[in-house]
Order: sequence, then C-alpha cells, then structure tokens
Amino acid sequence: MPQDAFTLRLVAKELDLALSGGKINRIVQPAKEELSLLIYTGKRSVKLILNANASACGAYFCEDDRPNPLTAPAFCMLLRKYIQGADILGVDTPGFERILRFRLLCHSEFQTAERLLIAEIMGKYSNLILTENGVILGALKTTSLDGNVRRMIFAGVKYTPPAAQDKVDPSDPAALKHLLQGCTGDAAEFLFAHVRGLAPVTAQAIAEGYTGGDFAQYVHDFIFSDEISPRVIERDGVPVDFVARGRTGTPYPTLSEAQSAFYGKKRAAKEFDALKRSLLSALRSAEKKQQKQLQQNLEKQLSCRDAEQNRMRGELLTANLYALSRGMKSCELDNWYTGKAEKIELDARLSPAENAQAYYKKYRKQKRTVEILLPRERELRDEILYLESLIAFTESALEETDLKSVREEMLASGLLERPKEKKKSAAPEIPFRTYERKGIRVYAGRNNLQNDALLRQSAPDDIWLHAQRYHSCHVVIKAGGKEVPEDVLALAAGVCALYSDAHGEKIPVDFCAVKHVKKPPHAKAGFVIYSNFKTVLGDPAIVRTAAPD
Repeated sequence: MPQDAFTLRLVAKELDLALSGGKINRIVQPAKEELSLLIYTGKRSVKLILNANASACGAYFCEDDRPNPLTAPAFCMLLRKYIQGADILGVDTPGFERILRFRLLCHSEFQTAERLLIAEIMGKYSNLILTENGVILGALKTTSLDGNVRRMIFAGVKYTPPAAQDKVDPSDPAALKHLLQGCTGDAAEFLFAHVRGLAPVTAQAIAEGYTGGDFAQYVHDFIFSDEISPRVIERDGVPVDFVARGRTGTPYPTLSEAQSAFYGKKRAAKEFDALKRSLLSALRSAEKKQQKQLQQNLEKQLSCRDAEQNRMRGELLTANLYALSRGMKSCELDNWYTGKAEKIELDARLSPAENAQAYYKKYRKQKRTVEILLPRERELRDEILYLESLIAFTESALEETDLKSVREEMLASGLLERPKEKKKSAAPEIPFRTYERKGIRVYAGRNNLQNDALLRQSAPDDIWLHAQRYHSCHVVIKAGGKEVPEDVLALAAGVCALYSDAHGEKIPVDFCAVKHVKKPPHAKAGFVIYSNFKTVLGDPAIVRTAAPD
C-alpha cells in the first residue's frame, strides 16, 4: 500500500481541512497498535483512526463500531491525560517525509500548552509519539537504553525525526533536475531508487503519465499537485492496494474513504479467514474423534466375528459329553453343519459340561456386544456424515453471514461451547440465500438447520434440489405450481453446485417436488430421503454472475 510521502502529503491536507478547529472528545485504543480519536469538528463528530501496525498503518476517518478493551492500555491513558479535550490547530507533514503532525492546543486546570501528536507512517517502523517543546511525553512503541539503538524513543528524551533516506528531495527542483538528467533504463525503477518518499506504485504512475517535455518539471508537478482520484484496487474481490491518484479500481470521493474501505475490507477478509479456519478446525477435530470411535467400534465387532462358531462349539460339546472327560486339552468332533471333523480347544481344568458352558457364555457376551455395537456404528456414521455436511457448508462459504449460520448450528448442536455473556438482545435471524429470475424466487439454506426450515416452509408443489452424491445446501424454487423455466432450474442447480463439497465445473443435481421429500424420524439436521426425482447438471458459473438479492 503506498503510504509514501506523496500520499501522506495529500492525506495531511485532507485531514487539516476537516479537523482544524476541531476538539478531541474521546480517545480509545481498540487494538495494540491502533488509536481511535472521536473529534467534534464544529459540525459533526468524526472518528479518526491512527494505526501503527506494519500491515495496516495509516490515518483516516472510519465509521466502524469496533469493541474496545475493558482496560485502556498505558499509552491510551497517557493521551487521555495530556490531549483529551484539546483543540486541533492543524495537520501537516514536516518536509517531504512519511510523517503526520497533529498540532494540539491542550488545556488543563493549571496550564495551556501546545503539543504535537506525531504519526510516523513507515511500515514496520510506524509509531505514534506525543511531544511537548520537542521532548517526548510518551510513545506507542518505545526503545530501551541499549547502546545499539540508533534513535531513543521514550519519555523525557528529545524527539529526533527518523533519518532521512539517502535520496534526492523532490521539493528541490535543481537537485531533481540534475538527478533526472542521468535517468536511464526503466523510469519507474529509477524514480523509486533515487527520489525520496515514493512508493513503487507512485513511481510507476509518474512514469506511465509522462508524455514528453521537461521530465524533471513533470515529476515535480506530479508530486506536488493537489489533484486526487482515490481508488481501491481489487483482484478477485480481494483488496490489494489503494492509490491517491489512479486510473483503475473502485473510485472514492476522498483519500480517507478509500483508506477506510481498503483497510475495512482487508480486516473483514482476515476475520473471515480466521473464523473459517477456527470452525474447520473444530469440525475436523470432532470428525477425527468420531472416526476414531468408529474404528474402535469396528475393531470390537471384528473381535466378535467368531460368535456363531463359539455357539456351534458349545452345541457340539453338549451333544458329545459322554465321549469327553476332564483333563482333555482338545478334541475332534463331527460337525453336522459342515460334515467335517471340528477340532475344539478345551480347558483341562474344567469338566466337558463346563467347557460347553464356557463357549456358550462367550457366544452370549459376543452377541450382546454386537447388539450394542451395531446401533452405535450407525449413530457414528450418521454423525460423521453430519460433520461432513457442516465442513462442506464451511468450505463453500463466500461471506461472513454463511460462516455465522454454520457457527450458530454448531453452538446449537453442542459442537462449540456457547460463551457466557451478559444478557443481551437475541441475534438477528440469518435469512436464506435468495435469488430471482423471471419473477420466480429461488431460496437456498446456509446450514443444515436452515435446510430443514426451508423444507418445512415450502409448498408440496415447490421444486426441491440437492447435489447428487455430495453434501450441498438445499434449494427450493417457489414456482407456485407453475412450470419452471429451464434457465430458472439451471440457476437453482448452479446454487447447489456452488455451495457443495464438489470440486468441478458441472455436477449432477437431483430435483423433485417437495411432496416427494421426507425427513425420517430422529434424523440429523439436513438429512432427508427423496423419490420421483430427475437429474440436471449444475454449473456454479451461472450463479457467480447472479448475486443473491
């Protein structure tokens, strides 16, 4: 992201125009390296974000209502002490540097003082520092007294700005002209390597806009022009950059709005990925546990595979008690089931009758064990199928609402522990995914609970769809008894294909009237059986161009 001196100079002008004469009413620190200042400008209250995180550094207005920590960090408390209630005199940048200075007139019962809140926007070296008369009062990131530290940053020492880059200052026309006389090769690379305060994307924009004439004058005019055309650049719906003066991307009226949108989308994408990973981790852990229990169940069943043989041995011994005696270790008896001789192991310490009873006892125990294990095996297999369906919903989620619906189902089913919270209003109900084509509505569930609800709320003549042999959302076409056009059916099948665990361009999707779909008693959420169905190929590409209502 181009938080270079070129961009920050324009940011400073924008902030100065908006904040001069304003008053700082509230200071909070929602994140470790982020400050939020509530400022009354005289017309309205605005929230200014000052971020010193390496991947999100910047200064911009924001309307996000993010939760604040219960206990304010030390730097936040220091700012509340020194600058809460302060009047903002102005915002500027010292020279052509990646630094914003907020000039503040601070009032207290005993004095009035002018202080500077300095935002050094320098990637991983970003920092927020409060000074008075050139002396540091406090900083977000402080240094130690280690002799290897080049720049001391802690309370009580004199503030020294970061060392300037060993490059030409573009505000010096003569030096810039002398430098660019030797410009050879790729102009963008040359500008980035030799001109101070330019990010690669800014240098590229300068080089691409040059059409001839005095190159040094053009570079100077480009850098110090107040013209802006803020844009956020995205790839596949993911924000990758923002620029102060661009030609491509989503346009925004102000630099602040562009930054707010960029960082907001970036943070939302990060939170989406984190939530997705945590849900998948919990689901796969639960699935692994069920798979382990199923394996143990099958192993126990395998150990009972000779139950009928033990019963048969008991019968053979009982029928031949007259021919056996105590102390025998084995015997061979005619097996009337197979017509062959059967060798039977005996316990020499037991009588023939006791040996027969021992085989019967082992048979009865194995039989009881199998009677318990078989229903449990079915339960485990159903549970694994249910978990696989939740994994499919999670992996196919395209927005935060999808993940929230899965999380709610996991909380309801006990797969996640519901956090203990104070009483609050119930969370808003998450709606079905909804599509419309030719006046016909198509609904899709976001999780298994919604799939069941969708089925309950559908009319018998509505059309129900589900991916064949895959986990997928349930889709219902509300046709009102009318014949469903082919393109509407194709859209509904595409929704099934998109929100399934199938990985292919087109997959088979079964469809039938809702009256042919039944939910067995005591079945897991989302599980149904259906009949009288037909099959169509579902193409996810159809849905990607038809966003939900």
